Amino acid sequence: MATVNGRPAQYGISLKQLRDLMEVRGREAIDKLNSEYSGVLNICKNLYTSPTEGLSGNAADLDHRRQTFGSNVIPPRPPKTFLQLVFEAIQDVTLIILIVAAIVSLGLSFYPHGGEKNEGANYGHADETESEAGWIEGLAIFISVIVVVIVTAFNDYTKERQFRGLQSKIEGEHKFAVIRNGEVEQIKVGDLVVGDICQIKYGDLLPADGICIQSNDLKVDESSLTGESDHVKKGENSDPMLLSGTHVMEGSGKMVVTAVGVNSQAGIIFTLLGAAVDEQEKLAKDNKGKQKKGRGSADVEQGLPNSHQAPPPPPAAPTVPVIQSPQDDKPREEGEHSAKKEKSVLQAKLTKLAIQIGYAGSFIAVLTVIILIVRFCIHTFVVEQKEWSGYYANYFVKFLIIGVTVLVVAVPEGLPLAVTLSLAYSVKKMMKDNNLVRHLDACETMGNATSICSDKTGTLTTNRMTAVQAFIESEHFRMVRREDASVISKKTLDLVFQSIAVNCAYTSRVIPPSGDIEGELPKQVGNKTECALLGYVMDLGGSYEKIREEYTEESLYKVYTFNSDRKSMSTIIRLPGGGFRVCCKGASEIVMKKCSFMIGNRGELKKMTKDMQDKLVRDVIEPMACDGLRTLSVAYRDFVPHKAEINQVHYETEPNWEDETNIITNLTCLSIFGIEDPVRPEVPDAIKQCQRAGITVRMVTGDNINTARSIAGKCGIIKPGDDSLILEGKEFNRRVRDASGQIQQHLIDKVWPKLRVLARSSPTDKYTLVKGIIDSKVSENREVVAVTGDGTNDGPALKKADVGFAMGITGTDVAKEASDIILTDDNFSSIVKAVMWGRNVYDSIAKFLQFQLTVNVVAVIVAFVGACAIEDSPLKAVQMLWVNLIMDTLASLALATEMPTSELLLRKPYGRTKALISRTMTKNILGQSIYMLFVIFFLLFYGMHFFDIDSGMWADIQEPPSQHFTIIFNAFVLMTLFNEINARKIHGQRNVFSGIFTNPIFYAIWISTFVFQIVIVQFGGRAFSTAPLQLAHWLWCLFFGFGTLLWGQVVTSVPTKKIPKTLSYGRGQPDELAIISETLMEDGHHGKDWDASEKRRSTGQILWIRGLTRLQTQLKVVHAFKSTLEDMEDRRSVHSVLLSGKNQRFASSVTLPKLQALDSRPRSNSDRCLNFVDPDNSA
Repeated sequence: MATVNGRPAQYGISLKQLRDLMEVRGREAIDKLNSEYSGVLNICKNLYTSPTEGLSGNAADLDHRRQTFGSNVIPPRPPKTFLQLVFEAIQDVTLIILIVAAIVSLGLSFYPHGGEKNEGANYGHADETESEAGWIEGLAIFISVIVVVIVTAFNDYTKERQFRGLQSKIEGEHKFAVIRNGEVEQIKVGDLVVGDICQIKYGDLLPADGICIQSNDLKVDESSLTGESDHVKKGENSDPMLLSGTHVMEGSGKMVVTAVGVNSQAGIIFTLLGAAVDEQEKLAKDNKGKQKKGRGSADVEQGLPNSHQAPPPPPAAPTVPVIQSPQDDKPREEGEHSAKKEKSVLQAKLTKLAIQIGYAGSFIAVLTVIILIVRFCIHTFVVEQKEWSGYYANYFVKFLIIGVTVLVVAVPEGLPLAVTLSLAYSVKKMMKDNNLVRHLDACETMGNATSICSDKTGTLTTNRMTAVQAFIESEHFRMVRREDASVISKKTLDLVFQSIAVNCAYTSRVIPPSGDIEGELPKQVGNKTECALLGYVMDLGGSYEKIREEYTEESLYKVYTFNSDRKSMSTIIRLPGGGFRVCCKGASEIVMKKCSFMIGNRGELKKMTKDMQDKLVRDVIEPMACDGLRTLSVAYRDFVPHKAEINQVHYETEPNWEDETNIITNLTCLSIFGIEDPVRPEVPDAIKQCQRAGITVRMVTGDNINTARSIAGKCGIIKPGDDSLILEGKEFNRRVRDASGQIQQHLIDKVWPKLRVLARSSPTDKYTLVKGIIDSKVSENREVVAVTGDGTNDGPALKKADVGFAMGITGTDVAKEASDIILTDDNFSSIVKAVMWGRNVYDSIAKFLQFQLTVNVVAVIVAFVGACAIEDSPLKAVQMLWVNLIMDTLASLALATEMPTSELLLRKPYGRTKALISRTMTKNILGQSIYMLFVIFFLLFYGMHFFDIDSGMWADIQEPPSQHFTIIFNAFVLMTLFNEINARKIHGQRNVFSGIFTNPIFYAIWISTFVFQIVIVQFGGRAFSTAPLQLAHWLWCLFFGFGTLLWGQVVTSVPTKKIPKTLSYGRGQPDELAIISETLMEDGHHGKDWDASEKRRSTGQILWIRGLTRLQTQLKVVHAFKSTLEDMEDRRSVHSVLLSGKNQRFASSVTLPKLQALDSRPRSNSDRCLNFVDPDNSA
């Protein structure tokens, strides 16, 4: 018989049996488990695993299990190939128009036109050699298009690879506690195998299916699979089936893994969903083919389908012309309503800008073509009264190319790439600063943050807890020493040790130092507050491990786990002589209120009166709290079947343990502990930096108000003499609610501006505060709020915040799923680094915007004026493709990779309504545009006399390129190139060269572009419509280029304050845009969620914007980004596929036909993971 690691290779239960077993729930599951498999312990036996020791961890055993039952991974969809990305890039309408124009141009160049020379008399003459070279321009356009397509596809390809790397990094962060060889260890969820024994606790996201072996007050949110919003009680005798992708909302326990990866319930659904996606995509293509046959020219209105739409795409779904960061559609939920999350501040303004530039560009492009055609027709057919000849078709093609050129110039294709590059670059660098960015737009939003609502424990403090004071037997021990044990009676000490040992999670441990390193501290594993109490037991010579050996975790009778409502934890154990003991620990004020007795001097029992409680608070708890200590009370209560003492309860029948209120009352207080959690040494400086940068830091904590006040003072959040407000949760609620108990914004507005510390707060209070600050219109520029959180119930606040930070070490899986950025070191100073990077992103994009808009304004005006004045554009189509698609792409890379400096933290944040293009930027754009236009028009109308060369105006269509127009092109490019150096500074700084050599990418790209320009001018010939220039011409062009730097100093000298505010752009909230975007997004869903009151947009306007979308060439880069990331997220977050009520059809079993009814809109991870949140009663 074959064996693996000393046991039979054949398991006692098959994969199919396990899959079938996991499909039943509740009482049916218990009956099936017991009748067919003789209980969960027998299943463990059949899987060759021990409920207490777990698997051996032997590599051969683990591999055999993976071969038999599968791995805990769901294979992602294969990435798009480079050729697929090329095909998608070439579907852009602008490029298609250019390709058609190039084909027509090529065709006409080879078409023999009779009598063309006579008919073209007034447009100059061309010899045969020159006419034969007419095909070169068409070919040059072809080559330019190919270069643009390859650049776009390459950007898509590299970004997809980069974000797969980022995704695997996020996946690698997700670990889970398992028992192997009797030891608890954290392993990657992908390494889980069937037969593993997992420890589950509050806040966990279950990574596999399993059967509960042991549970303590375990409640699970299964809404991601069943749509059922109520938490389901789990246990050996209620419902033992635990499913992957569900969230543990309360309690703890152990489970044996029975299904992983594609064999788990969520995995089965995912596999079917993947098949449905493929079918749906095929169906969409078939429909598209049928529609094309039936509608003819109507396809122009619809535009081309967005090939980067995240799967599963609705048929012919339109896209929105937005500059979009991956996952920017992370929604927010308020109550039961789920809506798309507002776009990030910068993104919303850029989207609005892109649309408006598109409007203007399209209008000017169409107007240019009309003027050219009308002028040509009047001059040729009316004034000169010539007859139509095929030769004139050349001119119409030329006019179309000029029109497309204007449009190409007008639309800032480099802008989305600049956003993408800047964000991607920053995300990569931020990882080194302990910021793991989950949603790209959060990166730049953080730069606008005006307010940070921070947790205390672990973020502002070290999260290394130590019990430094104790109050036992009416004596206050201000230091903890081993000698204290001899002062306290043995009975009391045993009770204290026992209450601590059994009433702390068994995953919390203190490991003594190895002794190898001098001054090494004991290692704390698990909950740090519990570790402080266990450390106290050890400091007084006790052994919590011996007590736990006597009372094993399996023997605990019942556990009331800690949550934000209870603010305490209680454990019930059986007493050796019969009866039960309730051990309770928690926030001192909460536990004291439930105490009726206390242990006094030498262990005597005292009745606790109201006066004694007040005295304890006044003389013990408050002094501890004022020293910055966290106070915890430990108490107990005995239930006995025999004669009861005064503080015990006699029972005939076993008490109803579900009646928590009557069980956890009339307790006997054993001790009060003061636990120190020192402020992180770097935090006071970090908070000073925030305050200098104009960011208000608020502390939101569940701790006592005196503890919170003391820590806030040490951190520098509050200062002596300022009029800061420090409130408890109850008082905060009283102030912000009206007589009917409803929260009112005008009442919140009276509180939040001065509020600095919110103590004894619940997650609901945190949510209320964050929402109140975000919605407030008290401050001029509207607040942008960042929030830190670590608990499951911090989800609502993390989602509502503009940027949610989850703790990487202490944070629950649920908090991480709700967040935008994970702090891998739980340190507040890392948030300050995120602010710096965010501001750098904002500034990098503003720099590129300043540079790009100057190019756009000048090029559009030159093309338009040229068309009107000389029936030609001095800047040819191929030249514009070089300037706009190649050079701007390179410039976006150069300007988007500037490193942040500490100067960024010396200015105030921009806020929500600050203008995107400031008055300083407007001054620079207009100033440089005036200079460039002056130079170009001087060269256009007087350049031929100045340089003593032939004029390029009114040349025949087949004449060779002129030096005249080449000088104009060269001067324009060099002025643009030198203006790129000016664009490095956007706040009016005079030294534009400052820090230029710290960014090798910038100067490498600058020099490369200059070299390419030399090659194009000197050797480009007909392909680039250039003629070689002499040295004198080059020196003049360089002089004009260098002049932009000198002119920049003149522009800087103009006082910004004298420029009217109306010249700043992007002020206020771009709300209208959000409505347009929503309208377009919903348009593809057959009116399913249509809300007419919100989306009153005419069909014409929607079609206009939809058509405009296709004219933004490199938006494809960002859409590729988004679809790639969503693809991977969809595969990673298996549990997330099916959302709340819509998916109840999957509750018991899933069949393929039902999948056709799925809402096909792509969902972000947070949308799916956190539908358990009800902000009004989230606590």
